[in-house]
Amino acid sequence: MMNVFCKTLLASALATATLASAQAADPLTVYGKLNVTAQSNDVDGDATTTIQSNASRFGVKGAFELSSALEAFYTVEYEVDTGDDVKENFKARNQFVGLKGNFGAVSVGRNDTMLKMSQGKVDQFNDLSGDLKNLFKGENRIEQTATYITPNFSGFKMGVTYAAEGASSQYAQDGFSLAAMYGDAKLKKSPIYASIAYDSDVKGYEVVRATVQGKVAGLKLGAMYQQQEETYKKTGEVVDGADSKTGYLFSAAYTIDAIVLKAQYQDMEDKGDTWSVGGDYKLGKPTKLFAFYTNRSMEGDNSDDKFFGLGLEHKF
Repeated sequence: MMNVFCKTLLASALATATLASAQAADPLTVYGKLNVTAQSNDVDGDATTTIQSNASRFGVKGAFELSSALEAFYTVEYEVDTGDDVKENFKARNQFVGLKGNFGAVSVGRNDTMLKMSQGKVDQFNDLSGDLKNLFKGENRIEQTATYITPNFSGFKMGVTYAAEGASSQYAQDGFSLAAMYGDAKLKKSPIYASIAYDSDVKGYEVVRATVQGKVAGLKLGAMYQQQEETYKKTGEVVDGADSKTGYLFSAAYTIDAIVLKAQYQDMEDKGDTWSVGGDYKLGKPTKLFAFYTNRSMEGDNSDDKFFGLGLEHKF
């Protein structure tokens, strides 16, 4: 009964917000995407066929001009798992409110850390089995954060995220995530994007990450270097004398008309390596067909994990 009530309340709130935005000139955008694959997942020698969702999502976002120099903005986003065995398949993603002006932008709520944001579009298999998060730490979305991002200065901008110790994912520790970035992460306004970022005690880890990606004609090349070290356990216990681990990633994508061919290799010291190949075929601006193959070799495992998928993605 409570789940039905919550769903009804959410639908009513969205409808009311849409009508209110139209009347009050507060633009509200409903957006999202559905990304679903038919996959063969061979893990630990056990092959399984799945029809699975890959971070499909639904959200609303908007902005309201408070004055000529100040704007309020907000995002409320949920992941929708189409393959979940239960009907209540909403999971929280970024959900924040903020203010923007000549001083930059400040936001509070649930949000990606600056280190996660700093990766740009270097991960060619994001949200799929070859996602860099399977080997690298630092892909964090913390539920209690405050983030500040500076204005753009000749292509440069910086940002910092504070992760509150009250967040359960922080293991009772304050955390900070900082990043300095140059260029356009989508490589539309600049031919190169580069960043350097640092996490201090974010979700129990200290991480240093450097990312670069460039575009020449239809070819995109990217690379990432990372060092990570565990600092806290989930219990809040300090980890003394942990070794720093080093990893790297290389990615490439080549566009030929409506086809994008992709490849990626990733390695993390004492953990394993992953390589992926795939391709996208654009049916229209919001819709694509895609296929991929990922091979993951983990330290200590007797056999590699293998993933093959055929999928359809539609954005709205």
